[in-house]
Amino acid sequence: MGAAAMINFDDFLKVDIRVGRIIDVQPFPEARKPAWKLQIDFGSEIGVKKSSAQITDLYDADALMGRQILAVVNFPPRQIGPFMSEVLTLGVSDSDGAIMLVRPDDEVEEGARLH
Repeated sequence: MGAAAMINFDDFLKVDIRVGRIIDVQPFPEARKPAWKLQIDFGSEIGVKKSSAQITDLYDADALMGRQILAVVNFPPRQIGPFMSEVLTLGVSDSDGAIMLVRPDDEVEEGARLH
């Protein structure tokens, strides 16, 4: 896949990407592809949001609990089977196509915005 179409800086500013901490992980057996149901705390301004994430190849539930991640918090909620996903958890594909989570190098405050 090639590079996406060029956007201007104002377009980038419309995407609200924040740091959250995973506070609950549940199996999502109804998903078409293996996934986890996550509850993520984005701090007092945004609160706790739900996300479905297809990250079971690299992460078990114990490895996810307490981990900080990055997510887009201003997309409309999306129905995924019986689950309403409220944020898009961000990741990149490794050489085998498994999704690896994006996270800050060091601990930061929940709700911190990506610049």
